[in-house]
This record gives sequence, structure tokens and C-alpha cells, in this order.
Amino acid sequence: MINENEQLFELSGQVETIIYRNEENGYTVLELSGEESMITATGIMPMISVGENVKLMGVFKNHPTYGEQFVVSAFERAMPENLDGILKYLSSGAVKGIGPSTARRLVLEFGSDTLNVLENEPDRVASLKGISLKKAHEISEQLKSMIGIRELMIYLAGYSISASAAVKIWKKLGNNAIALIEENPYTLCEEGVGISFETADMIALSHNSPKDSRVRVRAALAHVLSHNYLNGHTCLPANKLIETTAGMLEIEPISCEAALKEMIDDNSLISDNINDKDFIFLPSMYDGETYIAARIKMLLRYPAMEIDGAEEKITEIEKTDGIEYAERQKKAISEALTKGLLILTGGPGTGKTTTLNAIIRLLKESGQKVTLCAPTGRAAQRMTAVTGEEAKTIHRMLEVSYDIEDKPVFKKNERNLLNTDALIVDEVSMVDVALLESLLRAMPLSCRLILVGDSNQLPSVGAGNVLHDLIDSGEIPVITLNEIFRQSMQSLIVTNAHRIISGEMPDLSVRDNDFFFMPDYNQERIAATVGDLCCRRLKNAYNYNLYDNIQVLSPTRKGILGTFELNNRLQKLNNPNPSRGVKVGYYVLNEGDKVMQSRNNYDILWTRDNGEYGEGVFNGDIGVMIEVNNASKTYKVRFDDRVASYDSDSVGDLELAYATTVHKSQGNEFDCVIIPMYRGAPQLMYRNLLYTAVTRAKKMLIIVGDENAMRFMVDNNRRILRYTGLKEFLTRE
Repeated sequence: MINENEQLFELSGQVETIIYRNEENGYTVLELSGEESMITATGIMPMISVGENVKLMGVFKNHPTYGEQFVVSAFERAMPENLDGILKYLSSGAVKGIGPSTARRLVLEFGSDTLNVLENEPDRVASLKGISLKKAHEISEQLKSMIGIRELMIYLAGYSISASAAVKIWKKLGNNAIALIEENPYTLCEEGVGISFETADMIALSHNSPKDSRVRVRAALAHVLSHNYLNGHTCLPANKLIETTAGMLEIEPISCEAALKEMIDDNSLISDNINDKDFIFLPSMYDGETYIAARIKMLLRYPAMEIDGAEEKITEIEKTDGIEYAERQKKAISEALTKGLLILTGGPGTGKTTTLNAIIRLLKESGQKVTLCAPTGRAAQRMTAVTGEEAKTIHRMLEVSYDIEDKPVFKKNERNLLNTDALIVDEVSMVDVALLESLLRAMPLSCRLILVGDSNQLPSVGAGNVLHDLIDSGEIPVITLNEIFRQSMQSLIVTNAHRIISGEMPDLSVRDNDFFFMPDYNQERIAATVGDLCCRRLKNAYNYNLYDNIQVLSPTRKGILGTFELNNRLQKLNNPNPSRGVKVGYYVLNEGDKVMQSRNNYDILWTRDNGEYGEGVFNGDIGVMIEVNNASKTYKVRFDDRVASYDSDSVGDLELAYATTVHKSQGNEFDCVIIPMYRGAPQLMYRNLLYTAVTRAKKMLIIVGDENAMRFMVDNNRRILRYTGLKEFLTRE
């Protein structure tokens, strides 16, 4: 990642050594002969080879492990022209099938015209002893590929398409890429290429392509589906898809109808009738939901082996541990032992953890190998803490890696199954269709599956409405724990959470419990009160601080009470005199700041305080920036007992975390949660979002703001509408 404010340098020289190359994406580490010494250069430089003369544009950076490197943002290359350079180039293995001895023979025979002859006159090459006509033609094709990708990169650069994207496009489209793009620019936004529809459309319209051309309409239909996939939908009603696409392209709907029929006929899109209405799916989403449904039906038809004596085992635990389980808890434990599939759901204080611990204990005592997992790192850590058993993220458990498009690829799958007898998944409300499909594909046929979650929380960030669809299908055993235990009833956080989800206003009158309301109607004053609570009042009264105990949760990122402005305010109050900082997106991250990892990154190295080391930091992990070294472009963040090392690329995954959105907080719990309450965008003012925010608090909840706004949220039982097919597929014969 090169900052636009960094000074760009230009280097010219000959490639002396290729230290490393990723053939998939063209990332290369090489040594360039400089005026005084060798220079290590890194970047996307596909097919660049020893002996080539190159001109590199970029910046010098200090890598935490490998020292100073020249990070390349653009490059120009020229095939060697003198005999020495040509010999070095061909001897390096740049052209498959030509080694040092063959290279010498070719240069002796064809001299400075060697490369031209190899590319354009394979018959002359085949006249040399030991080189067949077939081999000569293969060499010719290789050289044409090298020239083809170079020309493609130059062509695409004119449309601001990067070198790394050019490599993907060339791998997908081959040497005729430019001709194919000229013929149909929307080829660029097909799966496996990855250029946005907007960019492809800009190229097409610059060539005066008609607004209603069939290729444009087809690409737009796929684009609208993909966009809505990112918003959580696995499909769209056909009429809605046609209407949206026609409006976006400013064309008549009839053109979209014709293109859609064509795409369904050739299986580019999938149509299915659900409740007498046609729905359109991207093939990957259709395959995902139908696979989940089929695998769930198989689990129900061929369940894991029943464990005998469930009731006796429950009674024994009650006697030995002095516990008295509620009837629904007993039923859940019994169902987990006797059925191959169970959904366990319930709100705070209803005994989910107690029930889960009994299930784990009895499964293990019965000789079952039990595996625990959750969708996020924080949720997995919490699961470990409350059960005493190791829990992993689902991605880690499935041994994730990433392909050249940064899409997850799991080593655990149908051909390499998980080694377990019982799989328990917590926080299932956060699991999307793609992740559940991957999980089920890696699960042994005889494995028991127990899904745990709170069905009243927000759905997953990814596409689908998995937990609701599974429950609403009526096909799967579900135990809902709804009795609040006596010790939990003393908590207003718990009782008010249940009031909220039942559509009742929380009790705001009590001043000496764990749920506090501070009325105010002025947004600036609300923000000031939040700041004072975080940085002075709660510290003085309870010794709470923003790092270990307090988390501010807002429904939105924007506005005075959105996370952007609140983070900047709290940063100034909490860390007013930073020594060093690094600009990352909207924020400056300073030493001493509370930060959050915004995506899974399995390559970040960390070291524990006990000397243990490993790699991987996950979306939602919260820590403290403890070192900023802009000279060496190295940064360190402490996550609990681990210190993770970042470079100038990976630091872009961090953001301030004094305040975060309710969506981002899922799977986490905090000692004290503060919620600024005001009338915001209606689509963010609804009951489930308030419930999710309230249930993040363990010991104290403070709501500051407008009581009418809270009442609006409680009354608004709007559920996030998601078009999905899973429920339908589960209920079909």
C-alpha cells in the first residue's frame, strides 16, 4: 500500500535475480542492479525475468523482517537487446524449455535477433538440432504471452485498472484479452475477473455501445444480484430484479426480461418458484442453500447414534453438582444426546451456558470427541472462557487459506473431513450461508450437530438468514430457553432486554441497579456526556476505563453520535498527547489508542507474553496500539496477552474502537456498554438492534439520550428483510 503523499522514485536497471514469485498473482521479489549496489524490489511484476532491463516506479520502505525494500507501484520493461543480456535472460529459465546450453546455441545462431526469431519464426528455431517443431511453437507461444500481458497492462492502465487486476484478467482471458475486452467489456466483471460493473460500463460506453445492448443488460442483471448479495440477500424476486436493472440502465424493462430469460436458459442465473413467485439466484447462492437443505435433511434422516440413559445422566449431574435444571434445560440436554441435530436458542439469563456445559460434559463422558467453534475470534474466546473447553473460529477450524481473489478456501471439506463426533457452533445468528455450507461439507456423516444462538439478535453480515430459516422451517428440533433464572432476574440488563424483545419499554425508573438511563435531547450534549462518562465519571466511581471495561455502541457510523465522530472525540479525551501516529483511512491511529481489527488476516504474526508465537488476527479483535514506527513502517498492537506485528499494508485493517457499531459488536461482551440514543435513520431504529446492543453489557448499561427515540425502536419490530430460499428448500419433499 503506497500512500499518495509518499515521494515516488524511479529506478532503472537489469534484473539480476528472482528471489520469489507468486505465479498466481504476479507478486515478485527481485534484485535489481543499481548504480552502487543491488536493490531488492517487491510488487506485482508478472513474468519479469532475469536479464530484462526495467524501469521501476515506487517508494523505499523498511520491512520488519527483510529490511529496506523498493515497493513497486508501476514498471516498464524491455527485452534485452545486447548478446550478453539475451544470453542471461534465456539462461535464467524465463522461457520454459530453454536452459543455459540451449540458450548459448540460440544466441550463437541468431545473434541479437534471437528473441524475435523465437517469437515469430518457430520454423527457423526448429532447424536447430534437438529442438522439435512442437517445442519451437511452444516457445513462440510463451514469448507471445509475455508480450500479451505487457500490452494488456498498458491498455488497462488507461482505464485506471491496476497491474494486479491485469494479471487476473490475463489469466482468465489469455493472450486475446484485449480483443475480447474490445468486443465485450463486460467480460471484465464476470466471476473470476473481478472488475466492477461501473468500470466495465465506462469502457463500453466510451466505445459508444448501445444502452440496451444484450451484453450490457446481462452484466447489469448479474451486478444487481451481486450487489444485493452483499446486502444479505441470496436471491431476488424476478420482477424486482427487472425493475431495478431497467431503472439503473435507463432502458425499457422488456430488454431486461429478454436478457433474464436468456441467462436462465443458459444457467448463468437460476430461477426457482417460491410461494408462487419467481426468484432469481446467482448459481453459487442457489447451490449453497440447496446443499445446506439437503445435508440437514440427511442429518435428520440418518442421525448420529443415540446416547442411552440421558435422563439418568442428567439426574446424576444434579445430585453431584447440586444443580436443579429447568424442564426446558433438561429437554435440551436430552435432545442433544438422543438426536443428531439440535438448535438451542434463548436470551440472556435463560441458562444457555449452563445447559451447554452439561451437554459437553455428558457427550465427553460418553466417549464422544466434541469440537467447539464460533464465527468470530471474540466469540470463540468467550466460548472457551464459559465452557473451559478450547473453541476455535470456524475459519481456523476448517483451516482456511485464500485464493488470488482473496476468497476463502478451506482445507477441511468433503475429501478431508473434520475428526469429531459432535460439533457445537455458538453465535449461529452470525453464520451466513457460505460459511454454513463450508462447515457442513467438512462434517462427518455420523457427526452430531448442535447449533447455539439467540434468534432475536441481528442476522449475519454475510448473505442469508440462516438461524431464522432453520427455525422457521419447522423441520429441525428447536429448544428455546425462555425462563429467566432467579439470580438473573436481579439484573435489569437481563429483565429489560426481555421487555424490549417483547415490545415493552424497559424500566427506566430504577437508579441503583445495572441499567441506567440519562435523558437528553441535544446531540452535542449527549456526545459530551458520553465522553465524560468514559473518561472521568466511570473511572472515578468504578475504576472503569475505555480499554478494559467500557464500550460505546452506536447504530451508525455517521453524524455527531455516529462512530466516526465519537471515536475522534473519545480519542482526544482519552489519548490527548500521543507521541506518534499513522494515518489510516478516516482516522489517525496513535500510540495508546484502542483499535479494532476490521477483517480476518491469517498472516499477521503475534507473540504471547510467555514466548509462544503464532499468526492470525480476526475481524472484531480489540486491542491497543503500543508502537508506531513510521520510519520503518512497522506497528504493534497488544491484544490481551499477545502482541501482533503490522506493516504498512496490514495496518490498513485497523480502525479506532472507542466506539463501534452494534453490528460490529456481535459476538462480544463488555463490562459496561454506553449507548447514545437519538432519532437516527429509520432503517437503523428497530427493536432487534436495540436488543442486540443491550445484551452486549455484562455488568452495566448506560443509555444517554432521547426516551422517545428508544420508544420508537421498541415499537418498531421491523425485521431486516432478506430474500432467501433456505426455508423453502428445507420444507420441500
